[in-house]
Amino acid sequence: MASKGIQTRAPWSLRRKIILGTLIAVVVLGLALGLGLGLTIGRDNGDDDDGGNDNGPGSTPTSGPVPTPTNTLAWKPSVNDTWQIILLSNIELATDATSVTPNVSIFDIDLFTNPKETIDTLHRLGKKVICYFSAGSFEPNRPDSGDFLPSDIGADLEGWPGEKWLRLGSENVRKIMKKRVELAAEKGCDGVDPDNVDGYQNKNGLNLTAEDSISFMSYLSNITLPHNLTLGLKNAGDIITQVLPITHFSVNEQCVENSECDTFHAFIDAGKPVFHIEYPSGAGSDLKEDMVKHFCENSGDAKGSDGFSTVLKKMDLDGWVEYCDQKVVTTAMNQTDPGN
Repeated sequence: MASKGIQTRAPWSLRRKIILGTLIAVVVLGLALGLGLGLTIGRDNGDDDDGGNDNGPGSTPTSGPVPTPTNTLAWKPSVNDTWQIILLSNIELATDATSVTPNVSIFDIDLFTNPKETIDTLHRLGKKVICYFSAGSFEPNRPDSGDFLPSDIGADLEGWPGEKWLRLGSENVRKIMKKRVELAAEKGCDGVDPDNVDGYQNKNGLNLTAEDSISFMSYLSNITLPHNLTLGLKNAGDIITQVLPITHFSVNEQCVENSECDTFHAFIDAGKPVFHIEYPSGAGSDLKEDMVKHFCENSGDAKGSDGFSTVLKKMDLDGWVEYCDQKVVTTAMNQTDPGN
């Protein structure tokens, strides 16, 4: 829509020394033991409380250091790649389809509702697939919703009934997200689009901070890399500097609406794409040329959006899309939800 990283200290090592006097030896040993005990207590009662974030039962304060960027992924999206995003329902695509609308490079689709056969067919048609799931919020209608603990769940997401913020440092939450990543790999997704990692920008009821989101993104990087999945950052412009080395693309919503496209241009500067969504009034029918220009031209509120892969969508993210060349298409969706 986003646990505090803790620097681990190397344990104190004992070094054998030639002690000239018994009194000196006792003093040195006493100081060493006292200092070591103090550090241990400090680690147990200080750092592990997540800096006062009240992460609560089952919290894990850190996922380890930010991993070293890798160049071994089988696929990374490129600047100016074309795309479509559909989350309202699963897309309708026969296994023997010879084409898909629109003819773009990448489809961003829901992890749970789209079966592996759909992803296989998109691959056969030469498309890459980014699989969406909410990493930072609880949704009551997901197959694994029952796995969350009451202590994992915070305040409501404003405007999204039933959806609630998650405690990003929770060990249980992270285990659930690991299973979701594994499901993405099993289905053959090429990358993942983990949403709602910016709880720190909202009234989340959990005292989440930007540091929590940085740690969480580091954790997601650690669990996606072994599965050869590219990782995106959804919104969360405040943490781009820290997580840019471990993410491969940005998915941004409404940077024109919020006059903040310059912030997300850091991805373009790094040779990584920004998949940009705006939700204009009147979306769902052909938009007027001046409105399209407002969202697509690198000027005014859209300053800094040059190089972005922009789509104009309805807020429910159904199959309708308009591009900056004013081409309008609708991707067919199934009316029934197959779930997982």
